[in-house]
Amino acid sequence: MSLFHTVAAGIVISGLALTAFAALIRIVRGPTILDRMVASDVLLTTLMLAVGSHMALTGRTENIPVMVSIAATAVLATIVVARYVRRRAMTASTAASPSSATKPTGSAGRGSGAEDA
Repeated sequence: MSLFHTVAAGIVISGLALTAFAALIRIVRGPTILDRMVASDVLLTTLMLAVGSHMALTGRTENIPVMVSIAATAVLATIVVARYVRRRAMTASTAASPSSATKPTGSAGRGSGAEDA
């Protein structure tokens, strides 16, 4: 391996390690489930990039099924979390709708403009 490849590999490894570390911090700290999901996607993408970088450096392509599996896992997890958040938001809005039906609207209790004239 030439000096250029060695330096490039070092830069790629350090960049991917930094990205993975930052994603792990965001997964632990949160604060919301959506923050954790985005960080999880970043971590899985970083893992895919690491596998792809390894394949590029070695010239071997046996890990393509691993990359496809990681991508499928990331997509499936994002869909599951998005459906969970949507369902939770819909449940919260239906629980709040009976109380909002008893609140007066902005024009309730007022006459129309024709009556005032």
